[in-house]
Amino acid sequence: MPRYSYIAKSLDGRTHSDTLEAKNERELAKILRREGYILIKAKFEEEKYKKKFAISISLFGKVKTVDKMMFTRNLRVMVAAGVSLPKALKILAAQTQSKKFNRAILSTSEEIIKGKSFSVALSKHPTIFSELFVSMIKVGEEAGTLEEVLRVLTDQMEKEHEIKSKIKGAMIYPLVIILAMIIIGVLMMIMVIPKLAQVFADLEIELPITTRVVIAAGIFLSKFWYLLPIAVLIFLFLAKAFLKTKAGKLIVDTLVLKIPIIASIIKKTNTAYTARTLSSLITAGVPIVRSLRVVSRTLGNIYYKEALLKAAEQVEKGSKLAVVLRQYEKIYPTLLIQMIEVGEETGETSHILGKLADFYEEEVANATKNLSAIIEPVLMLIVGAVVGFFAISMIQPMYSMLDVL
Repeated sequence: MPRYSYIAKSLDGRTHSDTLEAKNERELAKILRREGYILIKAKFEEEKYKKKFAISISLFGKVKTVDKMMFTRNLRVMVAAGVSLPKALKILAAQTQSKKFNRAILSTSEEIIKGKSFSVALSKHPTIFSELFVSMIKVGEEAGTLEEVLRVLTDQMEKEHEIKSKIKGAMIYPLVIILAMIIIGVLMMIMVIPKLAQVFADLEIELPITTRVVIAAGIFLSKFWYLLPIAVLIFLFLAKAFLKTKAGKLIVDTLVLKIPIIASIIKKTNTAYTARTLSSLITAGVPIVRSLRVVSRTLGNIYYKEALLKAAEQVEKGSKLAVVLRQYEKIYPTLLIQMIEVGEETGETSHILGKLADFYEEEVANATKNLSAIIEPVLMLIVGAVVGFFAISMIQPMYSMLDVL
């Protein structure tokens, strides 16, 4: 039976608090009334545990981009058909398989029924609905163009999902090769190296420094192999914590913009994302200054964030966006700046940004398509160097032994 912690008052005004088991709050009130108390406040004791579970769900139960795309697309169809928002949201909540997303949609529907606006209700779920999403919905509500805004949002999410999928797909091959190389290397260190070490010990020959290092590492791993997964987990945890710090993020964001192959993809990806998101916001009617600030908060790289935040400040003071972006030609291509300048002169900024986004998304697709072909020779060189090091370290003592004989 559920347990409640409660606060009650006696007929003479004395406050009494305690815990008690009851089927529900009504039953609790009846029990207390029989004892001469009036229930003031009751709290289900398991609520604190629910809050903890809710935190863990929010951390591990991330809503997929595909689910949000389907939600936005279907909501647009229902809005166009004249279905009321609360009813449309309840229908869509029943269709989603994500429990977290289901709760968020139903909560949004309830908030709208209570009189809250759609954008305000969505803003209560920042882990699901981004500031970009909420800002565009707000403009759609105010301008009476919610259907059009939902269409723009759907296109935005589809393009974003497509470009992320291509980048992830391109990175799978090199990651698999590197992981396989590490696993094979560790197995050799644990199973093969100790046996060779015993052979060299029996022969009593002097070993080169590289061989001694490899043998020491192999013997250590063979004895304490169970420490390896613990060390890997600790390393991953510390690396993740470091990357969340400002210094860590700055180091990583600086490095990715200097690595020859990766830098080009990162720049094109951020350019495409900036152009696409800015185009969507301006098309929806969001003011340019607010649009720049919203886009800056959606970008991952710290240099792009700072560039757009400073651009927003200067545009707010009266500067043109193209003039401001000229200060950041190291991260934004000249073509983007020139086309924005044309857009500002002709009043077609959102249309031109959309075309630029298409162009740079195609550039990213081509770059990622060729990424495996570019990385493959580099991986072969790395694998060859590692295998060569192990081979020389183990074979060199054998040659030394033959020379002695």
